[in-house]
Amino acid sequence: MIQVANLHKKFGKTQVLDNLDLEIDGGGIFAILGPNGSGKTTLIKSILGMVIMDKGSISVLGAAIKTNWNYRKEINYLPQIANFPGNLKVRELIKMIVDLRQKPNRADELIELFKLEDFLDKKLTTLSGGTKQKVNIVLSFMFDSPLLILDEPTTGLDPLALINLKKLIQEEKNKGKTILITSHILQFVEEVADEIIYLLEGKIYFKGSLEQLKSKTEQTDIEHAIAAIATQPQHA
Repeated sequence: MIQVANLHKKFGKTQVLDNLDLEIDGGGIFAILGPNGSGKTTLIKSILGMVIMDKGSISVLGAAIKTNWNYRKEINYLPQIANFPGNLKVRELIKMIVDLRQKPNRADELIELFKLEDFLDKKLTTLSGGTKQKVNIVLSFMFDSPLLILDEPTTGLDPLALINLKKLIQEEKNKGKTILITSHILQFVEEVADEIIYLLEGKIYFKGSLEQLKSKTEQTDIEHAIAAIATQPQHA
């Protein structure tokens, strides 16, 4: 599904990704964790082709991304910050994305699930942060794609919306899809993730199940396990 080899990326003099290797065979939920500045967002944006690597290679769905931009059509992406055009109404934004993607969609089902009917004719600039995130989720889940990348998907969500998000993620997993998630909410990660990928200083220091992480760090909960791997990093 995803192969990353010898990936390097600098911004100025700062080495953000350093000889990073990662292989995800496909099917399941993978949580990419690490402190601020560890390289999580750069890795995700490199996979999406939004950041050009300095060195290394990335393949998605069996194709090298440098020579095949069509792979993006098979990815649903939820950005951490959704910079929607403020002058558009919610209905107009959804229609615009549907027209661009030209794929069957489940927008109506998701609009009902997240109770957005009353917001469809409101301009995006007038929406609260939580409502914008619900629109973001609708856009990210309304197409049938084998790979989903969700960057901090829980931001601003109320408890019911969070429950519905977790159900959606599990439904997509049960369809055999691959889901990459970044989140600072470790309880959420513990509830949904099949594997943990922990980055620090541009390198992967751990890749495995939550139980393997707890065993490696000799901790009984995810918070202390992550703290232990962060303060005493060892290569996976």
